[in-house]
Amino acid sequence: MNPVHLPPAAGCRADLVRARQLVSANELAALILHGGLGDGCRLIETGCGAVHFFEASHIPGAGYLDTCEIEEPPLWNKVPDEALLRVLLSRGIRHDTTVILYGRNNLAAARVAHLMLYAGVTDVRLLDGGFAAWQAGGHSCEAGPSRSLSPVAGFGISFPAHPEFLADMAQARALLGRNDTALVSIRSEAEFLGKVSGYSYIAARGDIPGALWGRAGDDGDVNSMTAYQLDDGTMRPAAGIAAMWQLEGITAEQRIAFYCGTGWRASLAFFYAWLMGWPEIAVYDGGWLEWSGGLVETCDRWTSKC
Repeated sequence: MNPVHLPPAAGCRADLVRARQLVSANELAALILHGGLGDGCRLIETGCGAVHFFEASHIPGAGYLDTCEIEEPPLWNKVPDEALLRVLLSRGIRHDTTVILYGRNNLAAARVAHLMLYAGVTDVRLLDGGFAAWQAGGHSCEAGPSRSLSPVAGFGISFPAHPEFLADMAQARALLGRNDTALVSIRSEAEFLGKVSGYSYIAARGDIPGALWGRAGDDGDVNSMTAYQLDDGTMRPAAGIAAMWQLEGITAEQRIAFYCGTGWRASLAFFYAWLMGWPEIAVYDGGWLEWSGGLVETCDRWTSKC
C-alpha cells in the first residue's frame, strides 16, 4: 500500500520532524472530501467504554476501537502480542496501512498510536486536538455504528517490529542513575510530589526514586496535559516542550522511557517526542501502578480513568 497523501495545508507544523503524522481537523476534512479514506487508510476513533458516544456522533467514515481491546487488567498493560495482532488484523491494519486516530479524550488515541508504532505500523497519524477540534472547526458528523472494516490475513512484516518502543520494569530500572538515560514521569506536580496518587484505583502515593519530572497537566485531573497542549487541545510548539524537558535534565541525546499511572499520558509524551524526531524513546508500560504495587482491588476503573 502507498502512503496516503493529504492535500496541502496552510497550518503545516514546520517544527516537527514528522509533521505529516499530526493531522489538523482541516487537513482531515480535506482528505475525506477528496475520497482519501480508501482501502489503504483507516480512520479510527478510540475510547474507553464510550461506543455509545461514538454511535451518537462521529467523524464520517470512522470505525471505533475500545482501549480495553489493547490493554488489560489488573495493571492495564498492553495485551499479549498475539492479541494485539488480532485486533489490528480484524480492523484491516497491516504494517503499510495509513491509520488516522482520534478520540474524545485524545490520550486514548495516543495510547493506541504508541502500540501501533510498537507493532510496526509505519504510517500512524493523530488528529491534533481530537474530536473537539473537529467539532470546533464546524465539520460534519454522522451517527450510527462503527464502519465495517474488512480484516486482513497477515501483518506483512515480523511482529512486533519495534519492541524497543516498550519498556518493562527491569528496563525502566536500568535507566535510573545514569547521565545518558532517563526515566521520565509524565504526571502532575501533586502526583510527582506524593500529595495524591492521582487515581482512585491506585493506593500508593509518591513516585519512582531517581525519575525525572516531565510534567503533565493540572492537579486533580489525570486527563489533563496542559504542559503539552494549548487551550484547544492541540500540541504546543515543539521548542517549548523541548525547553521544558531540558530544564528537568531531559534531552534528545538520552535513552528515555516515559511513564505515568498506567500509560495514557506517557503515550502522548512519547508520540510528541516521536513527532519531534527524538531517536531513543519508549513507554514504561507498567508505570506507577506496577512499580508501586498500589492497586486498590475494589476500584471502579470505568469512572476513574475513562
